[in-house]
Amino acid sequence: MTAISTPCIKVCVIDPASKLCEGCGRTLAEIAQWGRFTEVERLAIIAALPDRLPKPSNGYSPGPAKSSKAWPVSR
Repeated sequence: MTAISTPCIKVCVIDPASKLCEGCGRTLAEIAQWGRFTEVERLAIIAALPDRLPKPSNGYSPGPAKSSKAWPVSR
């Protein structure tokens, strides 16, 4: 079993205008291919996510945390 990094926070709603997940900021293509990406590719996408989501005016960010979570995945 190998752990993979993921920005998923279980808020899976795709914004119709931006085509990004409102929870994590990934595109549908990235979500669909996530398990096939290398860890380096996943970490590069995770690093870019904070710039994709709108900055909240109240200081609270529903987007991914700065540190990624690792979930075990059976292969």
